[in-house]
Amino acid sequence: MNRLITVSLAALLSTSVIAGPVTYVLDPSHTYPSFAADHFGGVSVWRGKFDSSSGKVVLDQDAKTGSIEVTVNVDSIDFGNAKLNEHAKSPEIFDAAKYPTATYIGKFTKWDGATPTQAEGTFTLHGVSKPLTLTIDSFKCFLNPMSKKQVCGADASATLDRSDYGVDFGKAYGFQQWVKLQIQVEGSPAT
Repeated sequence: MNRLITVSLAALLSTSVIAGPVTYVLDPSHTYPSFAADHFGGVSVWRGKFDSSSGKVVLDQDAKTGSIEVTVNVDSIDFGNAKLNEHAKSPEIFDAAKYPTATYIGKFTKWDGATPTQAEGTFTLHGVSKPLTLTIDSFKCFLNPMSKKQVCGADASATLDRSDYGVDFGKAYGFQQWVKLQIQVEGSPAT
């Protein structure tokens, strides 16, 4: 009986140490901020990604709280077309020399059990900050069998009007100003 009480107490103490907020550092090799944008008012949809990003997520699944901070290096834009990449970095579009990063800072605001399903925060692009809600389409934490580390990952999405951020190149030619963001992230606890 004493052994059972000791084991139960040890289990309770170990879970209380694990409970509470955990900070996850985003893995840049498993984080993929991508986007889709209109080309000439419906002629086609151009897709691209950013190759360099960093950030962290603080998560307390028991308390259903958490926060997100992500920074994307605008200079790392990649459409799969070198000429278009250079144009996108120019002052005519993103002006990457003057505005080298885009950031999102937010908090989890909706949950399904212990799984966050929405984040509300502020997106800053081209020197302009606006509210932006991310829908978290999938979320999972697990012990990665390869790294033997706890990993959490998510797939999030949002739609914004790029002209709200002063990035309205092509508007005069009929380009629609919507941009669909699709962001895949994975992170491990900070050590």
